[in-house]
Amino acid sequence: MRISQALVDELVDHARADAPDECCGMIASRDGEAVTVHRVTNAAHSPLRYIMEPMEQYHVQTAIDDSDLDLGAIYHSHTRSAPEPSQTDINLAVSWPDPLYVIVGVADAAAPEVRTWRIVDGVVTEAPLEIR
Repeated sequence: MRISQALVDELVDHARADAPDECCGMIASRDGEAVTVHRVTNAAHSPLRYIMEPMEQYHVQTAIDDSDLDLGAIYHSHTRSAPEPSQTDINLAVSWPDPLYVIVGVADAAAPEVRTWRIVDGVVTEAPLEIR
């Protein structure tokens, strides 16, 4: 996925704003290029997991579809651990095998880290993230 520094900054800002809870949302894309970031409320209100608020998720997906964009990635933050998929993240990905998963690590507030993953059938591989 290709993404602008401005959109990465939005992801990090969202992660910091929702800390200590995990944040979550969706990234719309076109031809592998991130276009917009859509924040979604974490209905779990938890520092250990996220559940996208269902109606918000539905409205965001509808807006993405109506704009002829793709759901390029689902994102969330890790506020206390490295930005690597947990078993909980892997289990959640069963419902959405197509998009990438972007994890924003803010455990080290001075050095946030953003990484991208593909999770299909429980198999996790890191995907390239090109920040422009």
